Amino acid sequence: MGYKDLKFPKGSKFLVTGSAGFIGSNLVEAILNLGYEVTGIDNFSTGKNENVELFIDNQNYTFIEGDITNLETCMKVCEGIDYVLHQAAWGSVPRSIEMPLFYEEINIKGTLFMMEAAKQNRVKKFVYASSSSVYGDEPNLPKQEGREGNVLSPYALTKKVDEEYGKLYAKLYGLDTYGLRYFNVFGRRQDPDGAYAAVIPKFIKQLLNNQSPTINGDGKQSRDFTYIENVIEANLKACKAQGEAAGEAYNIAYGGREYLIDIFEILCKVLKKESVKPIFGPERAGDIKHSNADVSRARKMLNYEPQWSFEAGIEAAIKWYKENLTR
Repeated sequence: MGYKDLKFPKGSKFLVTGSAGFIGSNLVEAILNLGYEVTGIDNFSTGKNENVELFIDNQNYTFIEGDITNLETCMKVCEGIDYVLHQAAWGSVPRSIEMPLFYEEINIKGTLFMMEAAKQNRVKKFVYASSSSVYGDEPNLPKQEGREGNVLSPYALTKKVDEEYGKLYAKLYGLDTYGLRYFNVFGRRQDPDGAYAAVIPKFIKQLLNNQSPTINGDGKQSRDFTYIENVIEANLKACKAQGEAAGEAYNIAYGGREYLIDIFEILCKVLKKESVKPIFGPERAGDIKHSNADVSRARKMLNYEPQWSFEAGIEAAIKWYKENLTR
């Protein structure tokens, strides 16, 4: 079962942090479609106002412009909330290497403030975004929870620290926390622009504009690309999980493995851009060479059953970008 048949108690209220971003705005949309109330918070450091305007006329949606590094703001937005879906963070491994202090402030302090506010407001479930980057230099595939290596970037370290706080808040304070280790999420509304844009939307936009995408390294690095619908399911299933699943982090992916050069060739074929050739650039510092998830723990503990394969997801993503980037 996916998430569209999930039922929550009548009058349930959700808070989505980072609600103007890619994953956050998709969560807002899904919860509103289920018929529940949503409060969103974002400071627009990476989120987009257009992702707020999509839902602002919905009577079940309240948006607050605010910053998670302000404890008073966190306390205010958690009042009367049943479920927190904490997505607000700064992503990008290369950028974190350039700006470690900033990542500490947003990803660690901001998450800790949100956990504290959730605890004090007696929130039922606190679901937060972690990352596959916590596996670091651990070479074995598929990646399994409990078998992590040395982290390779400040971004990865911030997510590892968040997970440790998640464990402590569950153990010491009884806050039901659930960490979701996302593996290369892609889909509608993911930003294709900027130096640190995710590879799939960036490639699609460049190919639509007959530009040659840059592939960092030889293109033989692999990723478990995960369509946004699977991530929505994981967040909402975590809100339904039993207490014994709390305090832990779970791989959230489809469980596949795609090589970057293959992704490029698939996109060229679908978009009829076979004449466009890639540019090969240097490998990025802090990047993991191969990534592939074992999602059996999430299946068992969260009832997570990802419905969207890479093939189905990439077809839907291409369709969305063609409709929205070529207007």
